[in-house]
Amino acid sequence: MVKSITANPQGQFSVEDYTVFTIMLGISTAIGVYFGFFQKKKNQTTEEYLLGGRKMKTFPIAISLIASQLSGVSIMSVPAEMYSYGAQYWIIAPTMIVITMIINYIFVPVFYDNHITNCYQYLEDRFSPAVKKFVTFTYVLNIYLILPIFIFIPALAFSQVTGINIHLINGIVCSVCIFYTMFGGIKAVVWTDVVQGLIMFVSCFLVVVIGVAKIGGLSEVYERAAAGGRLKIFDMTLDATTRQTFWTASVGNLFLWTGYLGLSQSCVQRIVSVPSMRQARTALWIFCIGFIIIMTLNCFTGIVIFAKYFDCDPIKVGLVQKADKLLPFFVQDVVGNLKGMPGVFISCVFSAGLSTMSANLNSLAGLIYEDYIRPFKLFKHTDASAHRTMMLLIFVSGVYCIAMGLIVEQFGHILQMVVTIASVTQGAVMGIFCLGMLWPWANKHGALWGSASSVIVMSWIIAGAQIAISKKEITYPPKTTSVEGCYEYGFNVTADDFLTLVAPQEEAEFSIFNISFVWYSTVGTFMVFLVGIPVSYFTGSQDMRNFRPKLISPLVQWLLPDEVRQNEFSLKAENDKLNIGPIKEWTFTANETEKYKERHGGIIEQTL
Repeated sequence: MVKSITANPQGQFSVEDYTVFTIMLGISTAIGVYFGFFQKKKNQTTEEYLLGGRKMKTFPIAISLIASQLSGVSIMSVPAEMYSYGAQYWIIAPTMIVITMIINYIFVPVFYDNHITNCYQYLEDRFSPAVKKFVTFTYVLNIYLILPIFIFIPALAFSQVTGINIHLINGIVCSVCIFYTMFGGIKAVVWTDVVQGLIMFVSCFLVVVIGVAKIGGLSEVYERAAAGGRLKIFDMTLDATTRQTFWTASVGNLFLWTGYLGLSQSCVQRIVSVPSMRQARTALWIFCIGFIIIMTLNCFTGIVIFAKYFDCDPIKVGLVQKADKLLPFFVQDVVGNLKGMPGVFISCVFSAGLSTMSANLNSLAGLIYEDYIRPFKLFKHTDASAHRTMMLLIFVSGVYCIAMGLIVEQFGHILQMVVTIASVTQGAVMGIFCLGMLWPWANKHGALWGSASSVIVMSWIIAGAQIAISKKEITYPPKTTSVEGCYEYGFNVTADDFLTLVAPQEEAEFSIFNISFVWYSTVGTFMVFLVGIPVSYFTGSQDMRNFRPKLISPLVQWLLPDEVRQNEFSLKAENDKLNIGPIKEWTFTANETEKYKERHGGIIEQTL
């Protein structure tokens, strides 16, 4: 081990490595230049900038979704999860099939039937402006807390490998991302995601293949991993306090990822940018297949890392400070002697970070402009003024990410804290959309009180859990690792050096604070229903006389009374007569009733 590391010392990037990394940044910049200056229309509309005119191609959108959902943090932490706790987390890969079905057949039809491009606009149409403002605020706050992490973690890995100042590289890479996102719009974001997604796949694949070859083949990897207890996938333990089981990895992640993929503006914005619902569904199924492949590859990387160090844990001997840094260490050790391979790996981590950052910058700009700037009418709204304002918002948000790097560096546990804060609202968002689409009788009072109660309860649970963690009352000890073979690499250590005596304890009573963090989104979602449904009932339920069936998912429209299901406005026939074209703005802020009144002088015709 020592020889393999010193053969390519950390802190020494070769010329080939720098070349590979520079090419990756250069391609991203070139895409921004192309879409921002050469293919840019003279009078670019807001819809063109944020949705590509709703003419985006299915396959690039699918690849963009894959790239943006796998951040640099995921690339680093998933192999560490496999190394420390075994293969249980892999269950998220096949679970994505169910998640995709839920999004395709519950959420997507509602978004397309109601012409939704800002997913939070649905909450105003279904409930009230107050509900929309509450959820939008939580989304914007969460994104601004997490966004600096997505790009800072790759910068940290690059700095450790090359010795370059972390803030310098963070500033350079963020500037590239700001440039192509600001000038190129959604088209630049999507096509850079395609390039970066390919880099991610090629890099992970090469690292795994070379690692397996150096270990001695797949059979040797399997034998070592099985002996170390890393291949147990179906742990059917029903204890909710266990960190990872089959149920947490499947059911818990079902709620977490459904909300993250299907109900976040950065994803919905791309899903509805293709011309039809059929193409949107196809894009999501392609995403599902790609996600399963990449996640499986990423999980297997962690198993390969364990097989490589099965008899000498780099963490225990002090070569690596914590599990999250194992992957860069493994890359340096296994492929560091191959010129350009460390550069490919660093490009992979940065590609994941850039794709996530650019997608969120683009969606944030549109959301903030539409919800927080345009309503105040500070200036006359035109496509040109909207375009300039959103470019400025992207620039300011990008500069904020660079500046926040100074704070991220100071607090070693900020990543854990940010993810925890995000969990406070994730369940509320998932719950309120499901309440609106699946329970026709839910009203604005139930939605607001349900989501607020979810946030309050989850804040209480998470705060209690953090206190328990700080007191060492909650711990997640990793699976056993060995140091028996370390003497072969020059380390004079034995297993006895790492024995920890733990006093036997009586079985503790169940505490809500001890539940696995994977369950937070699930608990938060059910809290919305537990509060929202009774509050809706006691405040009169939803008034069905003016209710639009299209606001309910097609799967449950049979719950509606017959007169409501037949209560469709004759807009289609009128539009055909008047030859009304599609609305050009990227969001549709008025509900269907108001639109009809505006077009027909306040008279509403209904076909019963």
